[in-house]
Amino acid sequence: MMKVLFVCLGNICRSPLAEAIFNKRIEELGLQHQFVADSCGTNSYHTGELADPRTRSVARKFGVEISHRARTFSKSDFSSFDRIFVMEEANFKTLIKLDTEGEYASKIEFLRNYDLKAAKSTTVPDPYYGTEQDFIEVHQILERCIEGLIVGLQKEI
Repeated sequence: MMKVLFVCLGNICRSPLAEAIFNKRIEELGLQHQFVADSCGTNSYHTGELADPRTRSVARKFGVEISHRARTFSKSDFSSFDRIFVMEEANFKTLIKLDTEGEYASKIEFLRNYDLKAAKSTTVPDPYYGTEQDFIEVHQILERCIEGLIVGLQKEI
């Protein structure tokens, strides 16, 4: 079973949404026995909290439920997960810095690399200070990325 981890800053907007979309999609495809997903943040601002209410509201509009509670990335996540997908450069740099021996760098990748719409950026924008439309756009980006990611991961199994 392949274990994937989605990482953003506070684990209340992008990464829990990516996790929930991923889990919903693998269940729809009957692949839940092949994958396990989780999410976390690089900072502990929101540890223990549910996802942002705006994230949950937009997710529900698209048929996705989020029950995840925020947690902070732990060094043990490097060995616990097969693949780690970050939302932006700051997340990438934080994880690379935590990987003091450099043994896990090959596991860390930008989720946006899997965007089915040729993205000009590796960043999934943070909607936290934005409008509902920003949350909708992030949802749409993540749906495209997850579709591309699942196709890519299936080739690895």
